[in-house]
Amino acid sequence: MSEAHLNGITIAYEDSGDGPALILTHGFGAAGRMWVPQREPLNEAGYRLVSWDIRGHGGTESPEDPRQYSEALTIADIAGLMDLLGIEKAVVGGLSLGGFMSLAFHLAHPERVRALLLCDTGPGYRSDEGRAEWNRMAEKSAVNFEEKGLDGARRSPEVQAVIKYHKSVAGLARSARGMLAQFDSRVIDHLPSIDVPTLVIVGEHDEPFHKASQYMQSKIPGSRLETIPGAGHAANMDNPEAFNRVVLEFLASLP
Repeated sequence: MSEAHLNGITIAYEDSGDGPALILTHGFGAAGRMWVPQREPLNEAGYRLVSWDIRGHGGTESPEDPRQYSEALTIADIAGLMDLLGIEKAVVGGLSLGGFMSLAFHLAHPERVRALLLCDTGPGYRSDEGRAEWNRMAEKSAVNFEEKGLDGARRSPEVQAVIKYHKSVAGLARSARGMLAQFDSRVIDHLPSIDVPTLVIVGEHDEPFHKASQYMQSKIPGSRLETIPGAGHAANMDNPEAFNRVVLEFLASLP
């Protein structure tokens, strides 16, 4: 892993390969290492892959100030990392929270997004009730980390595969309150205005995200939805062969 000092913190990232760039963001409680099954296949196919650890996760710094965890700062971190690495435009994507942040990044910087890759994720909520229910879950996640330490982490593969790399349990709790929580409907409202090629991926057994995936495909013009057989929430890890195949086919189709 490499390190960069961006936006007042030290960020851990990995950059490999030559060619058109992808920047992939992990889900809540996971880390950039969850994309290991994609690195070699993408690099061998002629693509550059950048993965990184978001604030409070993995090897990235975990500020003590709760205000240092937000959607806006996550977007700034992605942009800063792209600037540092000399990437003007990239395929931007991620899983779960990382997918939502990719949508938020497109909203803020559409000129820097060549295409979107949205994996086992959702676009947020338009209603106050939907956000309130989601935020109760986010708060429960924060409390679990505060009360149980790393034993409070979810048991899904992308989290358990990287749990030993987290430096700060407090950072994970702050991330839940500041980055996992939802505050408005800007991201979901902008779906119809997305004008870059978009691939939506969901695991066959990731039922909680089926409706969200179908909704995004229906609202984003020209987008594609692919279901990964035999996979749950961590589709890229549960069935990497099928996942990599649909991603490489999508990348090959880009203008």
